[in-house]
Amino acid sequence: MIKKIITLAVCLFTSTGFMFGQKFLSQNHAMKRVKTMEKYILLPVEESEGIAHIRVIKDNQVVKEFNCKLSVNKTDYTVPLDVSEFGGDVLLDIQLIGDKRTTGLIENFACWKDFKETSKFDTTNREKFRPIYHHTPAYGWMNDPNGMFYKDGVWHLYYQYNPFGSQWENMNWAHSTSTDLMHWTYQGEAIQPDALGTIFSGSCVVDKDNTAGFGKDAVIAFYTSAGAAQTQSIAYSTDNGKTFKKYVDNPIITSDVPDFRDPNVFWHEDTKQWILILAAGQQMNIYSSKNLKDWKYESNFGEGYGNHGGVWECPDLLKVGDKWVLICNINPGGPFGGSATQYFVGTFDGHKFTCASKPEVTKWMDYGKDHYATVSFSNAPDGRIVVLPWMSNWQYANQVPTQQFRSANGLPREMGLFNYNGEDYVTIKPSPEVFAAFEQKPSGRLQAATWLEVTNIKNNASIVLSNDKGEKVTMVYDGKAGTFSMDRNESGLSDFNNDFKAKTVAPTYGAVKALNIFVDRSSIEAFDADGKLSMTNLVFPTKPYDNVIAKGCKVKIHALKQ
Repeated sequence: MIKKIITLAVCLFTSTGFMFGQKFLSQNHAMKRVKTMEKYILLPVEESEGIAHIRVIKDNQVVKEFNCKLSVNKTDYTVPLDVSEFGGDVLLDIQLIGDKRTTGLIENFACWKDFKETSKFDTTNREKFRPIYHHTPAYGWMNDPNGMFYKDGVWHLYYQYNPFGSQWENMNWAHSTSTDLMHWTYQGEAIQPDALGTIFSGSCVVDKDNTAGFGKDAVIAFYTSAGAAQTQSIAYSTDNGKTFKKYVDNPIITSDVPDFRDPNVFWHEDTKQWILILAAGQQMNIYSSKNLKDWKYESNFGEGYGNHGGVWECPDLLKVGDKWVLICNINPGGPFGGSATQYFVGTFDGHKFTCASKPEVTKWMDYGKDHYATVSFSNAPDGRIVVLPWMSNWQYANQVPTQQFRSANGLPREMGLFNYNGEDYVTIKPSPEVFAAFEQKPSGRLQAATWLEVTNIKNNASIVLSNDKGEKVTMVYDGKAGTFSMDRNESGLSDFNNDFKAKTVAPTYGAVKALNIFVDRSSIEAFDADGKLSMTNLVFPTKPYDNVIAKGCKVKIHALKQ
């Protein structure tokens, strides 16, 4: 009897506090009392299992709730739950999905022995495929870039984020900042779910003239509250986007359309009003406002225009020179399957967007498999139009071979226009900050993080990146056909999803004189130097490519600055 009591004490007590054991209420329901002086409880995750719904209860009130794939057979990794904000004393109410005939008995699940408490959560990179110079979350899942703006020398990037696993779930806005668009600092979670729902995509504006009444230069965030319905809400920040307070009269826009999301807002100088554009099924709705709170429906665009192979999402409406560009992300329906970014060029009078092309014309911003949810930074300096994509594809984004984190952003890009055979198209070029991150003097050796400067291109030019494992990526410029292609069928790991292997092909809209190709540990992005094509593809070589074979062109290799 004495021996049993001592064993129990060892199980319950730690050096700083203690954590009570769990109580099983049914095969699918458990409660776990947590008492600790540490900051975090580590939740054990097994990605192949179903969702467990966890309610954090303090003083008989639910103070947080989320979904997490708690481990049943084995723990793939752990994620932190910060309990210090609740005094370190909470009750976890856990409801699991599963059948004991297939999952076993609840009391035998692996998660119960793998709950841990700790003062720090180690985010040191343990992934061989984590990019070296692309933005990624320290841990957890990331998808769409959100709420991007520039203010006082700082670029602000928010993004769709799941802090409780490396697959899509629990949408928050997380926040990163940069002074050069290439080196990012994580600033924490900025906007978290509430009674109206989880936090889907949206935008931010700097309210320079205090039109909303939240203060001069307040940062106003617009986002979709994804609850029983998708509605539009706002939050405001008076500390340059570090913290936000939600508007008491949310939601500000509602609809009976199921897919009603991703508000993007900008100031229209000609009509002296704010404009909001959002996705409503397979069209874009446009609204106007004087105060950022009360919105008037103006018009819609989309019926019969462009590609309608999937749901329209993540719009942006931008003035480029004397024309307007409406960005429309679509999933599925991309040129090589899955998600992609299409766009329309036309006019906008503050009330209605009119496309200049025929309805059947479809224009793609990027011809790779891994370019989606592209939107622009608000308030960018010097009239720049800087856009940033999510670098993945919904066909396999949840299965790519990483676990500590999933997904990266593509490189920041500058947008312009060019005309070819009577049609206007956007130009896409890497931002100047990208080139500045690399050594200007060629190094002559291909590394895991490299800029390839390709010149003297002939009509049948090819570039092959390879390693001694037999893995390779082949890029071909066919001047006669007017195409550029990238073949990743033998690029490395691909068995995680049948849709990953691909050869992507882009029109060049005339001759290609030079290319800029950016290689990172798990991506290749190719740009025509004149901006007439861009192609973004993920790759997962088991060993970094270290060999270049170029035919019909000259290649200079630039190393990343240390």
